[in-house]
Amino acid sequence: MINYGMDGKVALVTGAGGGIGRATALAFAHSGAAVLVSDVSDEGGAETVAQIEAQGGKAVFQHCDVSDGAQVKAMVAAAVEAFGRLDYAFNNAGINRITANEYDDENWDLSIGINLTGVMLCMREEAEVMLKSGGGAIVNTASINGLVGNPTQPAYTASKHGVVGLTRHGALRWAREGIRVNAVCPGVIETPMSAQAMADPAARKMIEEMTPMGRMGQAAEIAGAVVWLCSDEASFVTGLPLVVDGGVTAF
Repeated sequence: MINYGMDGKVALVTGAGGGIGRATALAFAHSGAAVLVSDVSDEGGAETVAQIEAQGGKAVFQHCDVSDGAQVKAMVAAAVEAFGRLDYAFNNAGINRITANEYDDENWDLSIGINLTGVMLCMREEAEVMLKSGGGAIVNTASINGLVGNPTQPAYTASKHGVVGLTRHGALRWAREGIRVNAVCPGVIETPMSAQAMADPAARKMIEEMTPMGRMGQAAEIAGAVVWLCSDEASFVTGLPLVVDGGVTAF
């Protein structure tokens, strides 16, 4: 794992109670950043904090439902209260629900509310704080389904396409004010979110066969991309939906 020299910096990670979020929180801490860990799972968030502290890092947990504007405002304020500033944000919290009726109203509302509106609310509050201290870097979790179509998941696909558009908006909006905004677009990653679907050997085999690299991705591989995008090594990169998918979208 690369150390990007983030000593004295502060990172905020939503959906950090497990999977990609936890891996990224740990990666930020490895590079020296203090981390505000956020999730709707208090237990998962507390475990992430414990893992960061076990490796000698600094972290605090803040419960947050990102679809609730008041909770998002409190989350960002908690990062500043705990560590004095905010330099990096990874807006990763999201859902991917498989429903029998693909146009189910509840699924649509939840997907848009968490995956898209949640990212907007986070960006808005994070940017306000970052602008006061001279800038920062924001990374949003989109998906390969934010770049290509999916015939069975209209809500998830629409929400992730929206995240890509919102990312490009933010990059343009704050380009001259010191805030870079990018997105990661993962393929199928081995996380608790994908575990249920991948428990079916046939489904796992299908994913592996459709991926040119012949395997699912690992959360740490997404984390590495996120921390790089936030680092000074990516200082001229903004507005990028970075695909990390083992070659799926190269066809």
